[in-house]
Amino acid sequence: MTSIDTAVDEVRDRAVELLNSEGRSASHVAMGVALTAGFALAATILATRTIPPHKRSLSQARDKQAAVNERPRGPLSLILPAVFSATTLSAVRVWNAPNRPERRNAMGLWMAAQAINAVWLAVRPASRGLQVMAAMSSAGLAAAFAHEARKLDETAGSLASPTGAGVKLANRADKEAADTLH
Repeated sequence: MTSIDTAVDEVRDRAVELLNSEGRSASHVAMGVALTAGFALAATILATRTIPPHKRSLSQARDKQAAVNERPRGPLSLILPAVFSATTLSAVRVWNAPNRPERRNAMGLWMAAQAINAVWLAVRPASRGLQVMAAMSSAGLAAAFAHEARKLDETAGSLASPTGAGVKLANRADKEAADTLH
């Protein structure tokens, strides 16, 4: 076996491990990737194009009151895309898990979370009450998905649930960056 063959086998083994696809056909794995990435992308596109964005009043803009889902600035803006990618990767791992009721429950929760997040993305809540509702519904569905995903695959559950230490670190970095700018 040549070094190229060895490298290809190693990459293939790592991909199987990453996607939790041991014993699954390539078409099943490809369909899972297409469905999860496609659903997340479609929900976001539909939300941004179908529902008009919430307009902030002049006084809200003057007071620098941003909607909860405006793109963050600073270090947190670098972390959020990875979180959403990890959630989608977690859904692919769940898709490739054995066909059991927990798998259907987890995928249903993941799709509900994507749909609710798309709605909040479109609505762009500016009031404190709506921001709390957005955060609680998103966090609740994400936690429920992570719980169900963990029943099927420990890694999928870990990918879907950010740790408190990571959030604390991101918040501290964001605060320090803001303090540096002032």
